[in-house]
Amino acid sequence: MGARVSREEFFWSNENEPHAKRRKEILDKHPEIKKLMVVDHAFKYQVVTLAIFQLAMAFAMSYLNVTWLNLALVTYIVSGTANHALLLAIHEVSHNMAFGHIKPLYNRIFGIVVNLPIGVPMSMSFKKYHLEHHRYQGHEHVDVDIPTEIEAKLFTTTIGKAIWMFLQPFFYALRPLVVYPKAACKLEVFNFILQIAFDVMIFHFFGVKAIFYLIAGSLLGMGLHPVAGHFISEHYMFSVDFETYSYYGILNKLTFNVGYHNEHHDFPNIPGSLLPKVREFAPEYYNTLPYHTSWVKVLYDYITDPAIGPYARMKRKEYVFRKEAAAKNGHIETNGDAKQNGHSKLNGHTSNGIANGDVLKND
Repeated sequence: MGARVSREEFFWSNENEPHAKRRKEILDKHPEIKKLMVVDHAFKYQVVTLAIFQLAMAFAMSYLNVTWLNLALVTYIVSGTANHALLLAIHEVSHNMAFGHIKPLYNRIFGIVVNLPIGVPMSMSFKKYHLEHHRYQGHEHVDVDIPTEIEAKLFTTTIGKAIWMFLQPFFYALRPLVVYPKAACKLEVFNFILQIAFDVMIFHFFGVKAIFYLIAGSLLGMGLHPVAGHFISEHYMFSVDFETYSYYGILNKLTFNVGYHNEHHDFPNIPGSLLPKVREFAPEYYNTLPYHTSWVKVLYDYITDPAIGPYARMKRKEYVFRKEAAAKNGHIETNGDAKQNGHSKLNGHTSNGIANGDVLKND
């Protein structure tokens, strides 16, 4: 079964999430960053091209009648990467990056259309939870990006963590329904109905291999797959006192720069294509933070290192967010300094000499 994780509880903080404060500091020192808050008009065309490519590949898998072994390989390598990129395009669209903030309905419809090659309805559901992940990062009841207590207790060994990673798409789909269920809106229902109708049409006209290429590609691409390393690299605490990490590696070119995650949380209204500029404009803020350079190594370390597991996440009690709201309204409350359950070590281990600005993961 492998080594068992050494940490048995989440990290807890009495302080607000770090991004709002850093955003204000950076804008005070580097107001030129506001020039990056624009719509990247090339983005929507790149996404449409990728979606058409996926549909063409699905047709090719059916037309060429490839063997199931070859189909499985192509699905994992090509569809897993391409459909994960479409998932991350929907992430961008959830921030209104396709048509800008003045056309929210256009963005929503675009997200639903881009969802089609993925095979699983998720665009509208993702949007309503993801925006709250930004606003309430670490909230014990609202941030559904954090594993549940059941997940953290069940998947505690090397093999267990590998299984958990393989099953990531299912946990991401089901966790919100357990932790923070919400009523479906009309567009969400439309997203679901249109997607099912589209899947039935693909199956009817192009057969099982075409639909397998699309849906299995999405599921495999979210599991034990190189590009899925961002699920772990973004917020799992590989270093003490840091709850968000950027990834500066080549796979950003295939994933709309989702690896620039500190930059994204600091400035969610800047398109992914321009996030490297944020780091370039404010290097004194980002070059001093720990970061990753390999998603593959992130996955390997997460699975094999007993110091890292589902509990390696920062959480916050609800009163922390009430305190923040009160402070904004002029009613400042104090609850002491931020704590992480009194722990200065990660899972009983030191941070292995990792200092601010050091590279965490290398190829």
